[in-house]
Amino acid sequence: MRAPVPAPSRPRVRRTAVAALLCAAVAAGAAACGPSPEEAKPAGPFAGLTGSQIADKAFAATNAAPSLTVDVDTTSEGERTRAHVSFDTTGKCAGTVTLGATATTELVRADEKNVYLRFDEASLNEQSEGETPEVREAMFKALKGRWVELQASDPDAKDLLALCDAKELLDGSGQGASGIERGGETTVGGRKALALTEPDGDVTRTVHVAAEGTPYVLRIVTKGGDEPGTITFSHHGKPVTAKAPAPKDIADLD
Repeated sequence: MRAPVPAPSRPRVRRTAVAALLCAAVAAGAAACGPSPEEAKPAGPFAGLTGSQIADKAFAATNAAPSLTVDVDTTSEGERTRAHVSFDTTGKCAGTVTLGATATTELVRADEKNVYLRFDEASLNEQSEGETPEVREAMFKALKGRWVELQASDPDAKDLLALCDAKELLDGSGQGASGIERGGETTVGGRKALALTEPDGDVTRTVHVAAEGTPYVLRIVTKGGDEPGTITFSHHGKPVTAKAPAPKDIADLD
């Protein structure tokens, strides 16, 4: 008798620390206070602007970018999460999310309607943990090397799709922040940058802003606290390639 395939049509996508880190990291722009009048007006990149004013400009520019590539590397509750995702404002999105050491999920959204996920062997092992050998065999037969098609509105895709939207990533980075200090000049990915820091108890966040051209956010580093990590933004405005898989490569879950 053929073993039934369990619910790969609704694969379990665990909520990771990615969303929490993103929200916490952009908190450097979330305080609803005006810039301190006592802060000096320094020279150099962004001459005459306070750290808070630079942060306002950087988050606004990044939020308005026509496309972005985001790299996330964070740890929460002892588990490491990494992501590499490119997306644009037309709905295209493609990348990978890795939980733990090797459990990787590929993600493709070619438009705003459908999302395609493909799980590597480590991820399938995790998905089928606790199932009977027959069910595990059926899952691997149905899903190994194949894509699962979901609607973009499906709750199982929601957490991953948060990585495909600048407004989701930078939600809460309001204007008029205070308490952000100008740091030194540095480079990120070969681009000149200015570091902005925001101490918050045992947590320190550093936002690196492009010092030439459009003042995009290039990197956010969070040290201390429960969810340290790094978010790197790159390829601002670059075309994104996201093509739906061929029908033969999509799992027939019926």
